[in-house]
Amino acid sequence: MAETLKINEIFFSIQGESTRAGEPCVFVRLTGCHLRCGYCDTEYAFYEGRMWSVHEVLAEVEKIGRGCRLVEVTGGEPLLQPAVHPLMTRLCDVGHTVLLETSGACDIAPCDRRVVRIMDLKTPGSGQVERNLWSNIEQLTRRDEVKFVLCDRGDYDWMKSVLTEHNLPQRVAAVLVSAVHDVPQGRELPGSAGLSLRDLSQWVLADGLPVRVQVQLHKLIWDPQARGV
Repeated sequence: MAETLKINEIFFSIQGESTRAGEPCVFVRLTGCHLRCGYCDTEYAFYEGRMWSVHEVLAEVEKIGRGCRLVEVTGGEPLLQPAVHPLMTRLCDVGHTVLLETSGACDIAPCDRRVVRIMDLKTPGSGQVERNLWSNIEQLTRRDEVKFVLCDRGDYDWMKSVLTEHNLPQRVAAVLVSAVHDVPQGRELPGSAGLSLRDLSQWVLADGLPVRVQVQLHKLIWDPQARGV
């Protein structure tokens, strides 16, 4: 039986985050996530989707990508589906640069070593900090990137301690830092009104942190609630 995955959507857009921000990219969004971050903006991916074979996904990537060689596998949490590994390997085999957007809560060791793993370490403000799988840090290489989504000053100070304790700036290609400043209506975070990019940037400059402050570029180009972009 062919290896299959439950896919929420496959689309061609502009990469909005990471060190590849601004580049055309094909996105393969898998269905399902076992975390419930308070600021999540892709709740529709928790359950919606249909089954695709790995072959069908590969064909769709080639069809809509117009020759684009950059592909991001995202979710939800893509590592919950075992068939994501043969999918990523096949994408690498046919010449794609593959980015994996994953939380810090799933084992990244089985990933093809050619895949660029962008690992989102969950902060206290996310409500999911206890789900981080800290052994993942030993698996990171200079190809990989680590991402922090910060809700407030407490998250920032927590991130600083993690950077130092695990020597992250020297371990990975980039440490990416985002601010929760556009919380979906009805999902306001307890004890936090969000974090302004100005405040975050000023803290980073004052501390001389070796990180990359980023915004979700796709949400500046299109409606922040739009899917498939």
